[in-house]
Amino acid sequence: MKITENCPLKGRNTFGMDVTARCLIDYSCPEDLQALAGELQQPVLVMGGGSNLLFMDDFKGTILHSLIEGIEIAGESDDSVYVRVGSGVTWDDFVAYAVLKGWWGIENLSAIPGDVGAGAVQNIGAYGVEIKDVIETVQTVSLEDGTCRDFSMEECEYAYRQSIFKNSLKGRYAVTYVIFRLGLKPCPKLGYGALRQAVEDPTLKNIRSAVIAIRNSKLPDPQVLGNAGSFFMNPVVPESDFERIREMYPDVPSYPAGEGMVKVPAGWMIEKAGWKGRSLGPARCYEKQALVLVNTGGATGADIRRLADTITADVRNLFGITLSTEVNYI
Repeated sequence: MKITENCPLKGRNTFGMDVTARCLIDYSCPEDLQALAGELQQPVLVMGGGSNLLFMDDFKGTILHSLIEGIEIAGESDDSVYVRVGSGVTWDDFVAYAVLKGWWGIENLSAIPGDVGAGAVQNIGAYGVEIKDVIETVQTVSLEDGTCRDFSMEECEYAYRQSIFKNSLKGRYAVTYVIFRLGLKPCPKLGYGALRQAVEDPTLKNIRSAVIAIRNSKLPDPQVLGNAGSFFMNPVVPESDFERIREMYPDVPSYPAGEGMVKVPAGWMIEKAGWKGRSLGPARCYEKQALVLVNTGGATGADIRRLADTITADVRNLFGITLSTEVNYI
């Protein structure tokens, strides 16, 4: 365990916000968390790779960051393997390992930044797959009393980019390990057009390569332009709202989202509102993917949020739909 007072965070968040944390604790095992339980200065933020956060100011409390490593087989059946992964493992390293081992289920989630634990909290997703689809158990430690608790996938209350750890249990538990259920038999998911067109032979390696290529073509390198990937969530709207939008724009893209509901790409709406490639001060809506907001240099959290709020207002005025952020304001 390593404790750093007044810790600079510029290199620990992908937006590159130049802020500090009053205290940052890197924990290496569940026992570290148990020793700290009940004694942490509030507020507490459990942070992964800092890829889904926008710091608005210095953080006055305690940040917990997992360094728990390890990928091990926890069980196996005829068609599945159960894999226990440390919360501090880099997510894409785990995806690469699974592809190498021939394990199906997370190849569509290649190249998503962040750590395994944060991915389970955020319910990361891409190209028709969400992490909840392959989660069996999330293992945690209570930050209040140090007790260990395992959450089943159902108990995690997963929804689109949501979980119980972002809502009713926010700041109360830290993830230590995640147990995944991955497939031993081919099960490619190529429902998204861009991915289907890019993959002729649907092997794990080919799917992963295609996903990485698609993402690299649309998303900027955080080392060059600070960003958090997709800033906004794709709105899920009633069919009546979708039909109203389609009357204005017959070419509106859409995806089924359950009975009576339709998912509309937020990037398409932002582009129609005229924001793709435009800047507001040092914050810009990325020219290759309107879902992405970037720090062109020296932007503060307030600068990024001002751009996000302006885009949200313009989309609402045009479509009558209010966008929600995928990025968390801290």
